[in-house]
Amino acid sequence: MDILKTILDDLRGQITEAGFEGANIVLYTDNEKFFKDDNGKIREIVNKIKKRIELRADQKILPDKEKVEKQIREIVPEEAEITNIIFDTHRSIVIIEAKKPGLVIGKQGSLMEQIRRETLWMPQIQRSPAIKSQITENIREVLYANNNYRRRFLNKIGQKIYSGWNPEKVNEWIRLTFLGGARQVGRSCILLQTPISKILLDCGIDVAAHNNSDKFPSFDIPEFDIGKIDAVIISHAHLDHVGLLPYLYKMGYKGPVYMTTPTRDIAALLALDFIGVAYKQAAQPLFSSSDIKEMVKHSICLDYNEVTDITPDIRITFYNSGHTLGSAMVHLNIGNGLHNLLYTGDFKYGKSRLLDAAVINFPRLETVITESTYGAKQDVLPPRRESEEKLIELVNKTIEKKGKVLIPELGLGRAQETMLILEEAMRTGKMKKVPIYIDGMIWDINAIHTAYPDFLSANVRNQIFQDKNPFVSEIFSRVGSPAERKEVIEGGPCVVLATSGMLVGGASVEYFREFASNPNNSIIFVCYQGVGSLGRQVQEGLKETKMIVDGKEETIKINLQVYTIPGLTAHSGRGELMNFFGRIKPKPKRIIINHGEVSKSLDLASTLYKTQRVETNVPRSLETLRLK
Repeated sequence: MDILKTILDDLRGQITEAGFEGANIVLYTDNEKFFKDDNGKIREIVNKIKKRIELRADQKILPDKEKVEKQIREIVPEEAEITNIIFDTHRSIVIIEAKKPGLVIGKQGSLMEQIRRETLWMPQIQRSPAIKSQITENIREVLYANNNYRRRFLNKIGQKIYSGWNPEKVNEWIRLTFLGGARQVGRSCILLQTPISKILLDCGIDVAAHNNSDKFPSFDIPEFDIGKIDAVIISHAHLDHVGLLPYLYKMGYKGPVYMTTPTRDIAALLALDFIGVAYKQAAQPLFSSSDIKEMVKHSICLDYNEVTDITPDIRITFYNSGHTLGSAMVHLNIGNGLHNLLYTGDFKYGKSRLLDAAVINFPRLETVITESTYGAKQDVLPPRRESEEKLIELVNKTIEKKGKVLIPELGLGRAQETMLILEEAMRTGKMKKVPIYIDGMIWDINAIHTAYPDFLSANVRNQIFQDKNPFVSEIFSRVGSPAERKEVIEGGPCVVLATSGMLVGGASVEYFREFASNPNNSIIFVCYQGVGSLGRQVQEGLKETKMIVDGKEETIKINLQVYTIPGLTAHSGRGELMNFFGRIKPKPKRIIINHGEVSKSLDLASTLYKTQRVETNVPRSLETLRLK
């Protein structure tokens, strides 16, 4: 069935061009009157075919850009603080960047509609970050510079989706092959196959692994053919879920990658940092910045609760997972309702300062693939308030001894959560006033948080909207050079937040090397430490280690105080995992456990089987399960 022909037959004579932008259908008209008022014709067709349609003005009738920019600035109030207006001529779109996008949109979208009617350009609104973000600017530049390529690429995706479009067709089988992340934390990657489609769920690396066979997903199997992958879906931007994605593009993948907008920006930033760390370690990077650009060029970003087709027989919806900015649970409707699968990615079923708790209500559900990072019986987390008080107590205790505190952080999510705790504690007098230094990618990731406050908790969102942005508080100082880092190391008592969170490269390792010998200093672990990482070894009592100092290997004595606060993790603890599956609606018939150490995964599977009376599986690496 030719879906475009069906539409054009219904709109005979009004449409000059019809095409796709991914699963969305885009129509162009040179009839100004029809563009301004189609008498409900488009809505009728949407109701008939159940697909999203956008009507745009043909380039032939678009007014001059200078005139349009002047009109937009007249329509939008000055208080909106427009920072940029960009024209995507190939798609008849005008992108308006502003510090207060709500004032550009107007009440119930009134100003956007006014812009559309008066200028004939289709407005898209973007927030200008409160902190200048070079990565966000670079990504937008890549997208705008390649807008003609993007138009052709998105149209090609749509053609592929609708070439096999048949609402009546039923799938014969659905299979999952675990290429990584099974019975381990790291290198998450699952191959989902139907008779029509092949998609990847995540494509990560294990940053703590010491050999390549454990570090990367297993692509050297007959089922994996990069030329036949239809789509990649990324749950969130941590390296164990997205770290190998640019490498796919280096190896020739030309298809789409679906994720949220914050995930795209942060994934690009982490990938660039990954290259930088490789160079510092005198290693050849896996991929280059041009491969990261390819990843960005081929990205299709979705909001939470936005339903879209990605292949002829698979439709996806992202839901908030509560783990990091833009992190998503992925709901897949396969074979027009034949089977409904939820891939949780990493999730937090508990409200944090930064994010709302993970969603538990879904339209339909037969199978869930869940993480089990803290899935064992002993992984019951203490109350969050208690953990926050413990953090403040340990910081105060170290400062009293004139020591320095190192908190190794995951740059995404965990670091921002810690910043919010420390900012409030210092502002309310619960914590002694000392400098708090931010090193590594954390500052750039803060900037991305301020660009997408709609993905944050209501409290933080409101603070940003009311110009009380906690991330730009004067208590935080950015460390941006080796000279500034030297000043911190040689200076007085302070708190340092630095990446990486597991002490596997990055600024945190440099601070650890300098702080380790002094018993007055302390290191506080607030995030998961991967098996084999230096962080895990220190956590488990390592007393000395060999490190490179000024080009020479030296033995470093570890005398500083070592603390772990498990209650601040962005993963669900054992109790939250059990609550999630006790409350999820509808109840799944099958739960597949991955992303956990073997004992934790098996423990969780056993308990869920007994308490929920559902089938549970704990697949091994390279194992294939049939869902249907």
